[in-house]
Parts: sequence; C-alpha cells; structure tokens
Amino acid sequence: MRCGFCGYEFREEEGNQGCSSCPMSSGCKMIKCPRCNYENPPEPKMIKTVKKLFRRGGTPK
Repeated sequence: MRCGFCGYEFREEEGNQGCSSCPMSSGCKMIKCPRCNYENPPEPKMIKTVKKLFRRGGTPK
C-alpha cells in the first residue's frame, strides 16, 4: 500500500495498527505508515487483486 501523506510504499503487515491503545475506539482497521505514522485506511480487496495480477505479468492463475 502507499501512504496517503508521504507516498512511502509498504506492505500492510509492515504498518502499525492504528487505535490499538485508544480508549475511544478499539480495533479500528486504520494502518499507520512505518515512515511517518500517518493513519491510512486498508487497501480494498479489489485493488490488492489487481496489483497481484500485474505482478504476475498479467497472467492470472
């Protein structure tokens, strides 16, 4: 995924989960950029699928 603030690209697993210690909301799905700590929404499943197709050279398996 790409950070909406600084443009850094990272995998969702590399980002920190947002709001895990917030008393107002526990367990939101925001992901913090490992570079700038900006909270980003998770990438939609459709976008992930399209990225996978292009990484494989356009040939779906």
